[in-house]
Amino acid sequence: MSTATKDRIETLEEFYAYVQANGKLRTVGHAQRWTTATLLTMGTNLGKASKSALGNALPEELKAELIRFMGIAAIFRNTNLDSREFCNRVARRSRGTSDADFAKYPVQAVFGAIKRLVNSDVADTVKDDLSPELANMWEKA
Repeated sequence: MSTATKDRIETLEEFYAYVQANGKLRTVGHAQRWTTATLLTMGTNLGKASKSALGNALPEELKAELIRFMGIAAIFRNTNLDSREFCNRVARRSRGTSDADFAKYPVQAVFGAIKRLVNSDVADTVKDDLSPELANMWEKA
């Protein structure tokens, strides 16, 4: 079974391969950069409880990116952030393209990889804490 369509992800290698394939990215290095950018941006837009639940379900390497700005996040959190602005922020952090239209592909790929890595309770907790547009994007991933 291809990593791009696999229901469960169990290793970081599978995670990054999924992001690369589904995010329309050329290399694993790009998948790693987009994953970091997405997790950093998620970290500033999730509440403490959902960020903690997600962080505890992720491997240490990914958790570190999610919680990097733990104390600052509450100050800058935008509970109504639209998906385009979220993708724009991720794109700027990715050190790649700044095209928010392209960024939706790797962002959705990271969302999908996370959902395949964590259990459904954690995924639902995250979805319920995201803004309505981001929750919709999360649901489609």
